[in-house]
Amino acid sequence: MVNPGRSRGGSGEWEKPFWQQRGWILSAGFLATLLIIGLIALTSGGGTSNRADDDPTAPPATPTPSAHEKPDARPAGCRTDDSDQTKPTAVPKDFEWKANGTGLVPVSRTAGPLTYDGPVWSCYAHTPMGAVFAAQAITDHFSYPGWRDVVERQVVPGPARDALVSSRSQDEDKPTSGKADAGGYAGFSILAYDKEEATVMFLLRGPNAGVYGTASVTVRWHEGDWKIVPGADGSVYSGMAQVSGTQGFITWEA
Repeated sequence: MVNPGRSRGGSGEWEKPFWQQRGWILSAGFLATLLIIGLIALTSGGGTSNRADDDPTAPPATPTPSAHEKPDARPAGCRTDDSDQTKPTAVPKDFEWKANGTGLVPVSRTAGPLTYDGPVWSCYAHTPMGAVFAAQAITDHFSYPGWRDVVERQVVPGPARDALVSSRSQDEDKPTSGKADAGGYAGFSILAYDKEEATVMFLLRGPNAGVYGTASVTVRWHEGDWKIVPGADGSVYSGMAQVSGTQGFITWEA
């Protein structure tokens, strides 16, 4: 971690995808793996492209509230159909890619987010699939300007959140325009889920086909929406490793 008062100069660290930034990676082995991925990309020039849409289709006007929720448990206008509590076996048919800075994030008009307030994308279904969309969209915004609002409104409050703010404050914001990242979200696996908390593992695509990394994020249902649960030291990601394929993951693309 870089000291707050020390200049980064031309390190270029802020230009890396979020999972490669020192402020987010505590595993030296995983960082080394991703550096190798980067070297492969430089020598081969390979890459994978994602499809992009401007904005997701507007959410249904009158989604059905969950039977287990109190009528006032969620923010005004934030209602979703929370009836499907089974772990998904495929991506939702209505998922789309939405641009966030120089990256693309999967979103859904039924599972969320339903509300877009600057960098704060909120209002997720109280379902396993809603937890997946929340874990990806919220953490993706940690790299960009406006991250303080995201942390304030979408991270469970407490000492761990304070540690996250302290750690993130030492890193520069990633630019919101320019060349898109070569890597991106390839798939996911839900490691654990109940109505109060879920742990989602991302499958992250490397610059070259067939090379992937993993990172897990925990979310908790707090004040009517899914919010990130950092570790005691402020870390957001765990379970970081390199994998050579998509087996065991639900992939976003066929």
